[in-house]
Amino acid sequence: MASGRPLIGMPADRRMVGAHPFHMVGEKYARAVLEAAGGVPVLIPALAEELGFDELVSRLDGLVFTGSPSNVEPHHYEGAPSDPGTLHDPARDATTLPLIRRAISAGVPVLGICRGFQEMNVAFGGTLHQKLHEVPGHLDHRDDVSQPLEVQYGPAHEVTLEPGGLLRSLSGSEQVRVNSLHHQGIERLGEGLAVEARAPDGVIEAFRVQSVGQFALAVQWHPEWQVMRNPFSRALFATFGEACRARASSK
Repeated sequence: MASGRPLIGMPADRRMVGAHPFHMVGEKYARAVLEAAGGVPVLIPALAEELGFDELVSRLDGLVFTGSPSNVEPHHYEGAPSDPGTLHDPARDATTLPLIRRAISAGVPVLGICRGFQEMNVAFGGTLHQKLHEVPGHLDHRDDVSQPLEVQYGPAHEVTLEPGGLLRSLSGSEQVRVNSLHHQGIERLGEGLAVEARAPDGVIEAFRVQSVGQFALAVQWHPEWQVMRNPFSRALFATFGEACRARASSK
């Protein structure tokens, strides 16, 4: 391993493959950490408190909470029961939700993406719409799974970046176009979170954790997708990587 590269953890999904449980992270997230953030991606199995959160946090230089096909179980935010057949991952919930607060309190840089964005909101006491497309006044933010990946992950709508926010400074413009592959969305923003971006229908698409000294930001879209071809996404991961390197050098 090359010296100077920060160790960046990525909590895994727990999924059954045949009769056996596997712990998985999408390659696109690992490659974004490696290539755009300049870090060493480290998979964290979804083993909850058995991992020893305090020790884990002390050894890591950053954390990415990735997207996933599964949804946060609604009892974590006092939501209504999910529809039958909804994919959940209680092992991931039991790992990520407590880990988010521990990591941020310890000064670890954190980046949340899609499910990770929703996890961070829930970890700070926020709530979610489970079917955003059924809420009056909101757009349909889902992707068309019948289309090729290039279409599913293609630009879908603009987001307006909040003045004074980190994303606005990275973009240098008021609006950017992003992809959209989610059916859940923020209903109530968690305590201590500040909006960084909104969709045209007003849905919160990005936020940061206020009153902390390190990078702690989450986005609803997927900047990891072909990150090296997208200057805005690449800048986001590069800034996150710089924060992780700063933490590594301070230890």
